[in-house]
Amino acid sequence: MELAEITYQANRWNTARRIVVVRQSVKRKNAPGKTRSLFADDPDIQGWRYGAMATNLSLPAVEVWRSYRGRADCENRIKELKNDFRLDSFNLNSFYATEAALDFAMLAYNLMSTFRQAVMHAKIQPTLTTLHQQVLAVGAFWHRDPNQNKLLLAVSRRRRAWFEGLWANAGYPPVLPVQVKIG
Repeated sequence: MELAEITYQANRWNTARRIVVVRQSVKRKNAPGKTRSLFADDPDIQGWRYGAMATNLSLPAVEVWRSYRGRADCENRIKELKNDFRLDSFNLNSFYATEAALDFAMLAYNLMSTFRQAVMHAKIQPTLTTLHQQVLAVGAFWHRDPNQNKLLLAVSRRRRAWFEGLWANAGYPPVLPVQVKIG
């Protein structure tokens, strides 16, 4: 990884901004789902991934990169809130009703996020649509027995072991990192 910084002022900006530029070696030139069409034929650029961050932070360039890298996935979360939770456009007649609906949607999102972390243990976090198809929308029926009622789930034999393992993960309460804010 290589870092550099420049100062740049666009035409409409009142002041110049600090731009931290990062260049990282790409081990896989053909990453699935990634297309690099800008300067794709340039041999000097192949094998490298570039990024730039406009910032007003006075930290060293590497600390700026670490700080922004930790937030790099936030655009995917925003897209998920818009597409899966339909938070892109809703408005109720009352401010308080809209606020309550937003609070409820954020609670649902946080519950699903905790479910993904504590139960799914997946490296790639599935969206709500995927969770709905894989886990939540499973047919079932009650088997009434004089000794014990049972809920029988309609899960194919191929998915049974995965499904049982998934719910075995839910047997213990999750241990989530605690964030303490001081000041």
